[in-house]
Amino acid sequence: MKLTCTFLLVGLIAVSASTYSQNTRLDVSLKNNTFVELFKQIEEKSEFYFFFKNEDLQELSEVSVSKKDATINEILDDVLEGTDMTYEVVDRYIIVRKGGDSFSRSDAEAVQPNRITGKVVDEFGDPMPGVTVVIKGTARGTVTDVNGAYSLEVPSPDAILQYSFVGMRTQEIAVGDQSTIDVTLIVDAIGIEEVVAIGYGTVKKADVTSAVSSVKSEDFVKGSVKDVGQLIQGKVAGLTITSSSGDPLAGTSITLRGNTTLFGTSSSPLVLIDGVPGDFNAVAPEDIESIDVLKDGSAAAIYGTRGTNGVILITTKRASGEYDGNVEYTAYISTQQITQKAEMLTAADYRRQIADGIRDASDDLGATTDWIDEITQTPLSQVHNLTFRGGNSKTNYLASINYNDTEGIFLKTGKKTFTARTDINHSMFDDLIKFNLGILSRNIYHDNVASTNYTYRQAKIYNPTAPITTPDGTWYENPGAFNYDNPVARIKESNGENRSQWSRLNGTVIVNPFEGLTLKGLFSYSKYNSRGSYYETKNHISTVRNGLNGYASNSSVESIDRLVELTAEYLKIIGEHRFTVLGGYSYQDNDWHDLLMTNQDFPTDLFGADQIQLGTGILEGGTSSGIRSRRTKTNLIGFFGRLNYNYKNRYLLMASLRHEAASQLFGTEEPWGTFPSVSVGWRISEESFMENVSFVDDLKFRAGYGVTGTQPSSLFLGVATIGYSGSVYSNGQWMQTLAPTRNPNPYLRWEEKKETNLGVDFVLAESRVSGSVDVYKRTIDGLLYDFTVPVPPNLVSTTRANVGKMENKGLEVLVNVVPVRTRDFEWVSSFNFSTNSNKLVSLSNDLYQATQEYFTTGGTGEPIQTFTHRVDIGDEIGNFYGFKVIDVDEDGKWIYEDAEGNAVPLDEFSRAFEDKHVLGNGLPKFYAGWNNNFRYKNFDLGVTMRGAFGYQILNFERMYLENTMSVQYNRLQSAYDPIFGKAVLSDEMDLEYNSYYIEDGDYWKIDNVTLGYTFDLDNEYIKGARVYVSSLNTFTFTGYKGVDPEVSRGGLSPGNDGRDKYPTTRTFTLGVNVNF
Repeated sequence: MKLTCTFLLVGLIAVSASTYSQNTRLDVSLKNNTFVELFKQIEEKSEFYFFFKNEDLQELSEVSVSKKDATINEILDDVLEGTDMTYEVVDRYIIVRKGGDSFSRSDAEAVQPNRITGKVVDEFGDPMPGVTVVIKGTARGTVTDVNGAYSLEVPSPDAILQYSFVGMRTQEIAVGDQSTIDVTLIVDAIGIEEVVAIGYGTVKKADVTSAVSSVKSEDFVKGSVKDVGQLIQGKVAGLTITSSSGDPLAGTSITLRGNTTLFGTSSSPLVLIDGVPGDFNAVAPEDIESIDVLKDGSAAAIYGTRGTNGVILITTKRASGEYDGNVEYTAYISTQQITQKAEMLTAADYRRQIADGIRDASDDLGATTDWIDEITQTPLSQVHNLTFRGGNSKTNYLASINYNDTEGIFLKTGKKTFTARTDINHSMFDDLIKFNLGILSRNIYHDNVASTNYTYRQAKIYNPTAPITTPDGTWYENPGAFNYDNPVARIKESNGENRSQWSRLNGTVIVNPFEGLTLKGLFSYSKYNSRGSYYETKNHISTVRNGLNGYASNSSVESIDRLVELTAEYLKIIGEHRFTVLGGYSYQDNDWHDLLMTNQDFPTDLFGADQIQLGTGILEGGTSSGIRSRRTKTNLIGFFGRLNYNYKNRYLLMASLRHEAASQLFGTEEPWGTFPSVSVGWRISEESFMENVSFVDDLKFRAGYGVTGTQPSSLFLGVATIGYSGSVYSNGQWMQTLAPTRNPNPYLRWEEKKETNLGVDFVLAESRVSGSVDVYKRTIDGLLYDFTVPVPPNLVSTTRANVGKMENKGLEVLVNVVPVRTRDFEWVSSFNFSTNSNKLVSLSNDLYQATQEYFTTGGTGEPIQTFTHRVDIGDEIGNFYGFKVIDVDEDGKWIYEDAEGNAVPLDEFSRAFEDKHVLGNGLPKFYAGWNNNFRYKNFDLGVTMRGAFGYQILNFERMYLENTMSVQYNRLQSAYDPIFGKAVLSDEMDLEYNSYYIEDGDYWKIDNVTLGYTFDLDNEYIKGARVYVSSLNTFTFTGYKGVDPEVSRGGLSPGNDGRDKYPTTRTFTLGVNVNF
């Protein structure tokens, strides 16, 4: 500290010195800097405190010193040699002065150290042990005792004391003339002092200048989640996570801030697990500590072409510090039920219709069968997770094993997953070098049966009076009917299995050669192997219908990923300026190999697919037989850098740049892309004019801009390729022929997203209210699209080129509130809201011109066979497009609206393309989530709710199963409800896609409800225990008539609720957590 009059009497020097100065050894390194900076560095590394005159030090030249493991005397003797300065060390106080200077007693008494005592309590008045109390800007401090009391010697009334504790707001208090300072710490609801993950590093939440959301493990969705994505469903504004299938093998689908591509790789965010690319199934949900979402371009640009759709950073639980030995056990069992069964006609309904003359008597086959019940089961799933921690401050470890046995609602569906993880940390040479070794392994097993999605359709449409088997014990089938299969037989007469194994080995080496510099190397190797088999017996309907004697397939996949990332980060603090500079190199490659073999016509079903060579199909050229293999290799090379600047914790800047190339652009003129970003922040709450605004704890304005790219999904688009596409008979034998497969486009480049984001973060009313607001605009240039070109001169009729432009705009709001917080009762509530609007701006350039102002996409399937969506240039993506019906006549026949808006009856309607209309849009305009956590004494209750609004759904189930045509298919009971309240739909019309089957999809879900109890334990063996019950997908408020309004929203045909689907389920869970 710099004091203009800081001089002790000779009497003070005579006080007996402590052994602290003799025993403390320091490392200091400084080059061409001031003595003030040297003294500051020593104070930060020790409990020493300097007294000096500024004018004395200003007369000295710059100092350079490099000392390791030196005493304070050795350091000062060296640097003051040759000057007229002397020093005295008294305990932890060092007086630096000119030789011969004299001092007065009054001057000395003015700077005598002052002992501050006090007590730290929480907002309920309870003492807080373990609170850190330090003199700001130094390493000198203490920790409160079990009663929250502390005592600390402070050298000057100008000193500032900092009080900090994990999860609480840090407080700073000026000492002045006080001798007793009592402090009340309040909960840091938003975690302003917390560290959040960003690309290649971490920052304090208060210093974040981009749109970044963080969810901690205590806020995750509880219960039996299907993958990691479901943990944060409804928790992050702008992050759309849908779970549209109840299949245990299906995961969640994720979109962040809308669609970004037409023909790119994917609209899903990049997922990194401890810095290494992965997916939501790679790690057990119980192993995750936190999930951070980088939402805008300025945050994600450092990941270049992988960051266009945002980045999700998963941080797993790790060991740190010393452990006597810690074991955590988590387990739960769960069961499921179909969220909402389709209300099909029953056998009794059939017989009633026969009696009423609506249905022919031949439709009654004499049995009573609930086909959906016949293919479903009451599943019982279980999960067990065991975590071990141990070690000391130098070497520690975490090891966990997880077993997940999930049964599906349909017969022979489910999966068994075994995951093991080890994380080992070691530091040496006083933290000069640190090592981390991580091993992660996952094994999955599941049965392979005939498609359960299609089987569910068959269970709905199969005659409820049909028997499962005939009197002779064979399956009842009607092989002459179109797409009409006995659903039980489909499952029972197919079998197989799939086994997959994924392992990852990663290591990190961190070297701190001198203060401020951190060198880091991350190395990762992962390997995925999968082997699958599938067999349809001679009695399976597909083999019977196609005249086969059994069908088999065997498949295998091997994928190897390697990653090397080298970074150097330098931190420099100059006064109130804080600079952090990062530079790095990244190399990633993938080697993918798959093999598929199919065969037919087997002599016996005994061996299934295990003896696939026994089939004669390959030898005889069977249409369902063959062998196919592929191998692809890709790599990605990048160089990147970032600068973070912080002035007075008030003015913030982050800028990054990435330059990278990918093998997908091999042969093009622009294989390299450059992706810059910049963001700034202003913590206006730190300004002096805000000091008297007591209700504002923290207020920060942010602005950011970033550029990212999207890799093409196909390889070698820049060069001409040929492939084997046919055969010719020559010289008495068949020979394969080669032909061009695509046109080369050497001008192909990245799809490029440019994003601007404006935001504000706020903490109000002593952390009782906090949140953020963000507005953004994304512009995607160079959208890839396939253009029709003439042949010749081109080799084939289409060329993929960068010609399109798309925009996304939106608003995101997050508000956290603590309405009640007492010793016994607490209520924490969080609400988020987001909007997104999308527009395809253009689809042409000077070289390639779109032949029309729209294209169609999506499909209804057989027998309707038409598109469902139309994408118009200048309009939003997701528009349903088809015929609009406005009424029915007295015979139950449609009345349409034509292109001019006229009402036209069915018999006069031309059904021209021009008579089609935009019928709605499958992308929600608004999303919302509301999460509440209540605590009463040892009880806790969590309720997670979410919804989507302003969108439509095409209900395939009604479109196909509300018909009244004279066909063998079963129908929905609603097929016989009057249309528009007038008449039952006529049985003289063909099935049709029209506006009547477009429904509003708005919904509000009470998604996750969890009630728990935590036991007060004081046991040498059990440190803590909690039991809970939970439900997932609990209840849905909606006007939608289908199974679940949470349907697929990805791609270019969102909102299609297909008839072939595994219905969503409601899950009930009983669980326990024990800490030993």
